[in-house]
Amino acid sequence: MTSPEVKVRAARADDAAAAAACVHAAFECYVPRIGRPPAPMLLDYPAAIAQHQVWVAELEGEVVGVLVQYETGDGFYIDTVAASPHTHGTGVGRALLVFAEAEARARGHGSLYLCTNSMMTENQVFYPRIGYVEYDRRAQAGYDRVFYRKQL
Repeated sequence: MTSPEVKVRAARADDAAAAAACVHAAFECYVPRIGRPPAPMLLDYPAAIAQHQVWVAELEGEVVGVLVQYETGDGFYIDTVAASPHTHGTGVGRALLVFAEAEARARGHGSLYLCTNSMMTENQVFYPRIGYVEYDRRAQAGYDRVFYRKQL
């Protein structure tokens, strides 16, 4: 039996509620650790979708992943990667990251960067394993963040 295929597509206005729900489900486990909602839980998804910054991953027609990415003065930035907890291990997160890398290349970038909260220790193990290199730690927007960059 083959696994269903994860499809990544640009988010539409009518995806805003599903995208927010997916991000909330993915990040709610961190609230007790951080002491407040992580930044992705506070994003205005309708506005970010209107600015063409949001992509969703679908599995059998259901929104099960969210990618928020855009260009900044520092390069191509992955703001959020979220996969619904019930899909862990199905390749949703990986599909979103592969898509982000392809998008960065298509826009002419030789690298991309992201950050994670210093309390999200799992990410600090995961990102280096897939080629991201830590380059900074700093407080930003009231959160202690760890910054990573990956050369493409």
